Formats: sequence, C-alpha cells, structure tokens
Amino acid sequence: MGEKATSIDDYLAGIDPAFRPELERIRALVTRLVPSVEEAMSYRMPTLKYSDRALVYFTASKKHMSFYPSSWAIEELKDRLSDYKTTEHAIQFTLENPLPSELIEDLVRIHVREIDADRQ
Repeated sequence: MGEKATSIDDYLAGIDPAFRPELERIRALVTRLVPSVEEAMSYRMPTLKYSDRALVYFTASKKHMSFYPSSWAIEELKDRLSDYKTTEHAIQFTLENPLPSELIEDLVRIHVREIDADRQ
C-alpha cells in the first residue's frame, strides 16, 4: 500500500484483492464476538480495540496474512497452531490454509479474558 491508511476500510482497499475477503471475515467474526470493539489503525495495521486496548491486529503481506491476538493467546493455544508459522505475537496464514473461525474465536476469547483481568 503506497500511502498510509487512516481507516481499516482504507487499508483493505489497498491490499491484494484476493486477501480482502479473508481479512473482512476476521473483522466481522471478531466484531460479532465482541460487539463493543472499536476500529482503529495502529502501527499501520488494522486494529480492533477492546476496553481501550488493542484486542487484535490483522495484516496482509505479499504471500501471507497475519493475525495478532496476543502472546498469551498464542501460548495458550500453541498446540492448535502447529499448522501455522507463529512468532511470539503473530500467526501467519494463507488463503490455502486459513485460520478456522473457531480458532479465531478462542484466541479472541482468551485475550478478552486477559484484558478483563487487567493483565499487562
């Protein structure tokens, strides 16, 4: 994306159109699960915030997409993430190997729980 996006819609308009439906699916899923989320851009990434804290980020790169639920959620569900490349904070996935909705929901629920417990 050549220019800096100021909203999630701007960001999605500037990425590879093949990735757009998958990131829209994640956006809708998280918003349905946590209706109070607020949309923002943070670190140049689409961000869904909960209780004034980043709940998840999601991005598209040339060959993959990334989902950032929190290091706590990744650690807690690492046994279910063996089919994906992970870092401490991110899960990389592709159109050929997307993140299942149930897994996204569980990752989000864990992070909501940790935010509600005021974990820093």
